[in-house]
Formats: sequence, C-alpha cells, structure tokens
Amino acid sequence: MPTRRAVLILSASMGAGHDAAAAELARRLTAGGIDAEVADVLDLLPLRLGPALRGWYGWTMRSAPWLYALVYRVFFAARHAPPASPLTSLAARRLLRLLRRRRPDEVVSTFHLAAQAAGTLRRRGLLTARSTVLLTDFAAHRLWLHPGNDRYLCPDPATAQEVRGVTGRPASCYAPLVRPAFLDVAPRGPGAGRRLVLVAAGSWGVGDVERTARVLARTGRYRPVVLCGRNAALAARLRNAGVEGLGWHDDLPGLMGRAYALVDNAAGMTAREAMAAGLPVVTYLPIPGHGRDGVLAMERAGVSLHARSAGGLVAALDRLEDGERERLRAAARALFAAPPAEACFATGAGRRTLSGLGA
Repeated sequence: MPTRRAVLILSASMGAGHDAAAAELARRLTAGGIDAEVADVLDLLPLRLGPALRGWYGWTMRSAPWLYALVYRVFFAARHAPPASPLTSLAARRLLRLLRRRRPDEVVSTFHLAAQAAGTLRRRGLLTARSTVLLTDFAAHRLWLHPGNDRYLCPDPATAQEVRGVTGRPASCYAPLVRPAFLDVAPRGPGAGRRLVLVAAGSWGVGDVERTARVLARTGRYRPVVLCGRNAALAARLRNAGVEGLGWHDDLPGLMGRAYALVDNAAGMTAREAMAAGLPVVTYLPIPGHGRDGVLAMERAGVSLHARSAGGLVAALDRLEDGERERLRAAARALFAAPPAEACFATGAGRRTLSGLGA
C-alpha cells in the first residue's frame, strides 16, 4: 500500500498572516490526502529567542516604528546587506533535528527565516526533500530569496519574475491562500448615506490608524470602523475618541460584504481577504519596512490604490464610484484565477531521506 505523502509547513507566529496561510494550506492538503503538519520556526530558536524576537517586533511596530524601518533597510533591503540573518544558522540546526523526526517529502516555508534555514540545509545537501517557498508578501525582500530552495510560489507575475531573476530558481504564481468564507462573499452595493469603510491594523493593531479614522470621519461621507486585531488598548483609545474599534472579529467575511472599501496599511492577509471578497483596497500610511514595500508592490500590480495624503485617500475612495471599483475587482479576480496552491503539491516523488541524519 503506497505511503501518503508528507509535507512539513514552516510558519512563524509574527502577526497572524503567515500562520493563516500555513493553516489554510495544511487544511487543503489534508483534504487532498496529504499528511500536512505546521511548525513554528520561532520555536526552533534556542534560549527563548523566538518569543523575544516576536516581542521585540511587536514593541517596535507599536512604539518605535523608525527602529524597525532602520533594521529592515540594513538587514532586509540594503544592496550590500549581510548574506543571511544572524538567526539562520540557529534555526537551521534545530530544523535539522525536526526533519530527522518527521522525514517529510517536502518542506514549505511561509516565513522568510524558514526559507533561509531550509535553503541553507538544501544547499548543503542535508535536506534532500524538495524545499518550496510560498511567499506571503507582495514584496519579496532578499531574506525570502535563498537560492538553495527548489522553487518559489508567488502572489503575482511581477513578483515571480523578480524572484526568478534574483535566485535563478523556478517561480510561479498561486491563488492567494484565504479561507473559503471570503470567496463566498456576495458584496452589496455601495448604498446611500455614510459608507462603511474598514480600516485594517493587522492582528497586532499597529500603524497610525487613528489618524486614518479621523480623516474619514471628517468627510461626513464615510464611516470608519477600525479592525484592531488583538490590541485591546487601541480599541479602547478609539472608543474614547468616538471612533468604532473592533477587536478580533470572527465574522470578517460578513463585515466585508457590507463595507464600501478597506483601507489597509500592511499589504498582508487582510488585504488578500478583502480582494477575495470583492472589496476594493485602498492603502494609506503604510507601516514601515515590508509594509511599505508591499503596499507599493500592490499598487504596481494594479490590485489596489495607494493614497499618499489625506486628500488623496478621500479622492481614492470617491473614485470607486467612477468605475475604479470594477477595475480593482477584475484585477483581484485575476489573482485568484491562478492555480490554487494545493495543486502544486498534488504529485511528487516518494518519501525521501535526509543526508547525514542516519536511520
């Protein structure tokens, strides 16, 4: 009797986007008869460095975004940056132990540190199973791009072309991984009166979303509702200022079905969910680093409008009345017309071994 294929998906609990994509891929693979397991690459770091890294990132994004912008430019985006993250070798060493126990047929990375660790092992011949990187960002900074990995799955054609040029590895497009509930949304018409505009702040509730909400409220035409994620302090501040702030919301597809637009600041999972639901995305005041680069990449891909000023934000929302809404929906439909990610794993070689690991 043939052995079921096994896929190990490496994610990271940095926000919710990487984990959400990994969980949805695992669900689909399991439904297709593949053994899929998700592991958090932060758990592979010694000395509790994973929780420390997660805490540092959250603190900088809330309290010192300028510091994260500096780190991003030095380590993630600079032309002459160090060849790999200082954490790569630490993660790779423990990933090797995990691979010894699990022996997957394929490793899939949905976070850049995982892509670095798996690519390092693959290049050294210590990982003989195929290594795939599933990009969850529209902007592929260099830490996503380790040439030791076998292939890349990308969110849009421009990103795929860039990845091929940098790594020399195969890169193709996949339909963004969102829960089926978002694909089943039947958007309502814009309606009359103050139109509901969702303002995304990610799962950690970061970015200058209070400023965004004030811009929208002053128009008298748009009713801002801020998605605060798990940031209870942000929700409380907004309520004290007379702005609606929602905590973690289980019925986000239903809320998107009633909304006029989403104002996004990170080009992450919420933006993809909005596109799946047929909700136009306008970006404004992006968070630094990968958020800003992702927002600009989405604009170049034609799947969102990017506002560079308060007046530009209002003008972009107003433009949705003049045909821009349908153009954005068509661009989003094109993204989701790409092959589903799970189809890329439907076939493959039998279970492989890991060089140097023994029996």
